[in-house]
Amino acid sequence: MRVRFDYGRTGLEAELPAERVVGPLAIRPAPPLANPEAAIAQVLEHPTGTPPLAQLARGRKNACILVCDITRPVPNRLILPPVLRTLEAQGIARRDILILNATGLHRPNEGAELVEMLGPEIAANYRIENHHGKVLEEHDYLGTTANGVPIYLDSRYVRADLKITTGLIEPHLMAGYSGGRKVICPGIAALETVKVWHGPRFLEDPRADCGILEGNPVHEENTRIAQIAGCDFIVNVCLDGERRITWVGAGDMIEAWQEGVRFVEAVVKVAVPEPLDVVVTSCAGYPLDTTWYQAVKGLTGALPIVKRGGTLILVASLTEGLGSPEFQRLIADNPDLRVFKQRILGKDYFVMDQWQLEELAKVVERCKVKVVSHGLPAETLRRCHVEPAATVEQAVAESLAEYGPAARVAVIPKGPYVLPYVAA
Repeated sequence: MRVRFDYGRTGLEAELPAERVVGPLAIRPAPPLANPEAAIAQVLEHPTGTPPLAQLARGRKNACILVCDITRPVPNRLILPPVLRTLEAQGIARRDILILNATGLHRPNEGAELVEMLGPEIAANYRIENHHGKVLEEHDYLGTTANGVPIYLDSRYVRADLKITTGLIEPHLMAGYSGGRKVICPGIAALETVKVWHGPRFLEDPRADCGILEGNPVHEENTRIAQIAGCDFIVNVCLDGERRITWVGAGDMIEAWQEGVRFVEAVVKVAVPEPLDVVVTSCAGYPLDTTWYQAVKGLTGALPIVKRGGTLILVASLTEGLGSPEFQRLIADNPDLRVFKQRILGKDYFVMDQWQLEELAKVVERCKVKVVSHGLPAETLRRCHVEPAATVEQAVAESLAEYGPAARVAVIPKGPYVLPYVAA
């Protein structure tokens, strides 16, 4: 059978033995909205848990709108125009509206990337600025949580008269699901906040995982932080495999987001009868698979259905390399992941982005990993604790031969958009 995996901007096709394949595993069909523009306008006028956006905007002096950076395919070209029209119609001058790119600790986006994210009209005519997570003086201190997380959030948002966030709800490797509160923390949080909230005390909890909210300390803590910061109105969407809008909700940061989570849960969870020896997955293509840092999400999402000692095969373009300079240094300095885990569990070791290497360590503790990519040399992939493979076909053939004639291979073409689990 021929399978097309999401890979970069182009996709990657592979020929696999149909008699050995389970799947392809895919999200359940959810019809895309016939008129997404009208649906967005409708939820702005009839939101969940808040008055309409027009009523909230009336009399406000200024507004800050948070948007996700280029690593998230949020359709802000559709979301933002009716939001902006509403704010201006209620008397907020265009010069007093700030679109703040919630980069978290990622690099800023400029020029053509902003056009890609927001559309040429908005990119040319509105004030758009980047969050800088490593510049502490650009953040306000809002206290320390009961769990010891210092709250430093971007001053431009904290001090805004009207606070609006946009986002995409999908499974998330640590926080259960993205969207809602997450564009505030970590989206506009300082490194001083993220280093504690993404520390081992939170991430080593088994409930800090994809699709889990109840008892998930990562989710619970960033929800508290977002509530302390305040949020007047959210606009969140869900997407199908073609990145068309299948659900849109707006209003209260908790209530509207929970509606979206319920929708997503009914769509993304896919059962298999038993763990498998081999799983082939992706990181959902561009823009999610441009760096090794981001591509780790493809591995963690598929981990629940891999046998202990089995093999995960990941396809990822990795066109921008490993990731941040800090993440590159982290990989270079930690050739032994067991030693790395001992380091982060101590008190004196910290390197930005260590949480993603920590997630990778959870994967390679359980199974082997092979990576098919044209973006990184084989020797670089080996330093990332994985085995390079020239093609999907080669990786699958070698793995099936290793595990014997009864071995089966699950196929997840769209990677972390699917939340696979073992039915038992």
